[in-house]
Amino acid sequence: MSDVTGNNESLHGYYFEDLEIGMSDIYAKTITDTDIVLFAGISGDTNPVHLNHEFASETMFEGRIAHGMISAAFISTVIGTKLPGPGCIYVGQSLKFKAPVRVNDTVTARVTITKLVPEKRFIEMDTVCTVNGKPVLTGEATIMVPSKDS
Repeated sequence: MSDVTGNNESLHGYYFEDLEIGMSDIYAKTITDTDIVLFAGISGDTNPVHLNHEFASETMFEGRIAHGMISAAFISTVIGTKLPGPGCIYVGQSLKFKAPVRVNDTVTARVTITKLVPEKRFIEMDTVCTVNGKPVLTGEATIMVPSKDS
């Protein structure tokens, strides 16, 4: 039984006590046509601006764009797997979409701790997704992080 506990502990991310303002981490992924089609199927968002070249070509984007929430999901990837990592709980997220993402764009999601709230074991983070260094999405996240005592 203790082996199982040991294995779960090795999966745990940072504890609240280990975190500092300014800590940051990233996740990057190149968007494929398959990503967009699969996301449409999973989410149910079949807006033709994402799926239909002819339709999308007549919009202000002049072609298909990825769902904005794909980029937002990459923020969740960083938070849930890297910083603070496994064991944390997403409490809130604000998002502002700044520019479209297209097939073959590499989206880099970065999170940076901006505030520690010890009484709630919350952290606040700046969140940004970029393509070629240009922000395509910005926001702030609030995350609950386990303490070593809990």
